[in-house]
Amino acid sequence: MAVLAGRHQFGPDRGRIILRTFRDGLAAQAGHDLTIEATRWSGALGVNDDLSPADLDVRIDMGALVVRDGAGGVKPLSDRDRREIAVTARKVLASDRHPEAVFAAASFEPVAGGGGEISGTLTIRGQARPLKVHVTQTGDDRYHAEAQVSQSDYGIKPYSAFLGALRVRDAVDIAVDLDLSDQAADSGAGS
Repeated sequence: MAVLAGRHQFGPDRGRIILRTFRDGLAAQAGHDLTIEATRWSGALGVNDDLSPADLDVRIDMGALVVRDGAGGVKPLSDRDRREIAVTARKVLASDRHPEAVFAAASFEPVAGGGGEISGTLTIRGQARPLKVHVTQTGDDRYHAEAQVSQSDYGIKPYSAFLGALRVRDAVDIAVDLDLSDQAADSGAGS
């Protein structure tokens, strides 16, 4: 079944947003490369009558980031470590003052076979910056998107410890998997 024209609403029930951070510095072996999941988010996709994308808006609750995995490190990541990392992330991201990150698409460049590139604006901590998202179609109405964000572009100082000998790289990888199959579109009536 193809994605229908109209408005599509989706969130964690239809996909996943994963952030990956990487360690750096002289003491990098002591830290962990983290896989973090956004557990509360929502998206809206408008699809034109010719089935081309019209608009896209995604909102992520920055207070609902959960550490799912930590690769590397001297010892395995404990549940306590995960909780402490989540608290630190909320502080670094100032989620009390800026509870949402927002991506708003400005243009879509399709490629043959499905997918393409979405250009838009990502706002984190009140700082709006352009972002390009590369999308591939992975199945009928299933998509995978990737982007990379530099924390410093948004006024975020990457986490560091041991006088900077252990730090998180500035670049954070973002991966999104979305399933729009069996998704009925709202024709826009009443919205």
